[in-house]
Amino acid sequence: MSSPEERLVTLEALCAEQERTIEELSGQIAEQWKTIDGMRRKLEVLTERFLAVEERTAPDVPVTKPPHW
Repeated sequence: MSSPEERLVTLEALCAEQERTIEELSGQIAEQWKTIDGMRRKLEVLTERFLAVEERTAPDVPVTKPPHW
């Protein structure tokens, strides 16, 4: 069996490694959110542009009564 000091050192090393990993993952998530937010804004702009183009190119359909009226 290992001594309590050895176990404590092992646990502290494991804790430090996990803390570093968590910090790295947190940074990656923050970067991904920035990317997603930028993509969301671009999609909104493109959607607005598409709807504007679609509105301009839509043919004017006259409102008429159906033949059975």
